[in-house]
Amino acid sequence: MQSPAPERNIKLVLEYDGKAFYGFQRQPNHLTVQEVLESALSRLFNRPVKIQAASGRTDTGVHAEGQVVNFRIASPLSCEAVQKALNGILPGAVAVRQASNVPEDFHARFSASGKTYEYRIWNSRVRSPLLADKTCHVTQPLDIAKMRKAAAYLKGRHDFRSFCAEDPSKKGDRNTIRTIRRFTVGSKGSQISIRIEADGFLYRMVRNLAGVLVEAGSGRITPLRVKEILELKDRRQAPKTMPPQGLTLVSVIYSKNGKKRSKRE
Repeated sequence: MQSPAPERNIKLVLEYDGKAFYGFQRQPNHLTVQEVLESALSRLFNRPVKIQAASGRTDTGVHAEGQVVNFRIASPLSCEAVQKALNGILPGAVAVRQASNVPEDFHARFSASGKTYEYRIWNSRVRSPLLADKTCHVTQPLDIAKMRKAAAYLKGRHDFRSFCAEDPSKKGDRNTIRTIRRFTVGSKGSQISIRIEADGFLYRMVRNLAGVLVEAGSGRITPLRVKEILELKDRRQAPKTMPPQGLTLVSVIYSKNGKKRSKRE
């Protein structure tokens, strides 16, 4: 008699088009990425399957090229077979880019040592219908040099309270100190890409940072004013949050051993 397959911890790397979903995390009466993924997993394994964790919660309309989740299952199916089967079940707006076995203590959220996001802007007087769902349209010409100068003030370890929106799921004081490791502003034709790598991000932090860079690039504020806003630690002093469709979770960074780190609030 064949012995049952041992339980495994499986990591999935997902790509998805955020416009099709009400964010990643399950929400009552709204379609989410987590819902369709867990439905596909349950169908594949013919039993209820829930993910243990995701690297983070993307908001409504936000995209991902490298969202990471992990789940546990006792199954003889290879990771290659799991990936192929899931991609045959999932809707067209979601795909499994990678599937792999990971150590028992791997946790998609708490094992992460950093993330990279990119905010994409279509900077032209004329809108781009083909890029409307993947970029934010800004008609006023933006000065890339000023945006880069502003970004330089934000690199490093700071209290980013000025760029943290109120998270309705969190109560009380939060740790708002983060370290931005890389902060670049690039352009190709009319498209501007703001890429940020950090050890972690606050609620809507990237969209708020993109907003202050757009203000600096348009000349409405000086790059030095960005530094002042950072030091004020007051969300009311910073510009409005940029729309979600320009934001993409590019990748999640894990250390080589993938060990779980302490929980960050």
